[in-house]
Order: sequence, then structure tokens, then C-alpha cells
Amino acid sequence: MGKVRVSAKAIIIRDGKVLLTKNQDSEGIYYMLPGGGQENGERIDQALQRECLEEIGAHIQVKELGFVRDYIARNHQKTTEIPDQFHQIELIFYAELLPNEEPRPGTSMDNSQIGSAWLDLDKTNEVRIYPKELFSYICSDSIKPLPVYLGDIN
Repeated sequence: MGKVRVSAKAIIIRDGKVLLTKNQDSEGIYYMLPGGGQENGERIDQALQRECLEEIGAHIQVKELGFVRDYIARNHQKTTEIPDQFHQIELIFYAELLPNEEPRPGTSMDNSQIGSAWLDLDKTNEVRIYPKELFSYICSDSIKPLPVYLGDIN
């Protein structure tokens, strides 16, 4: 039986744009929130700070927890050769770039990553982005409280 991986992701919004990793696979360009797996002995906020430095080359301040997502690979279209038994819990935090920080090439980008990009929030439905359903909440003008646990969405 496989292990469940814990991951932290960052929602970084500035001037109506969200900062994303820009990736490429055999189907073309796609975007994802920066972040990644927590290491043994590492606090989740430290994991997110490390992962952002690795992927977007910038120091961040972790803010409040926004969402929790399951990613159970066998239930979703995959962007890479992720095994069907892969299961990840994603803790998705709001974050900010520290003063005078701007995205640049990261110190250890993922294999499929080709850079980072600021994407207009109102354009997220026009591109290949994961998890796509998350952006319906991020871009929502709803006055109702948003769910924290999103389930196994893609």
C-alpha cells in the first residue's frame, strides 16, 4: 500500500494576477501553483518557503490556509507520468512575495518546469492549469463562505 505525501502550495496574487509555475509536457504548456512536498522534520510553512525558492526563485511570507485538496492520481488526467497509486494531500496557503522579491529562475525547478509567470486571474479558464477547479474559488465573488476542504478535485 502506498504512502500519502503531504504537499504545500502557494496562492500569490498581486494586481489581479496569480504567480504560477510554467511547465511543459508532450501536450504543451500548463500552469500550476508553486510548492511541493514536505520533508521529514520540516514545518509545513518552511516546506512552502523552500519550495517557492526552488521553483520561483523568491522568498515568500506564508499567510493563512486557504484550501485543502486531495490529489488521488488514478482519478485524474495526469500532466506527467505519475503512477496511479500516487496520493497527495495539498495544503494551499495564501502567500506574499517578501519586499523587493520578484520571481526569477528557481534554485531547483521541477523536471517539467520551464519558468514562472504572472497570469491574469480572469484568464485562468483559458489555459491548461492544475487544479483548474480551484480557480473557480480563487476568482469567486461569492459572499458565501468558501469551502476549505475541496475533496479530490482536478
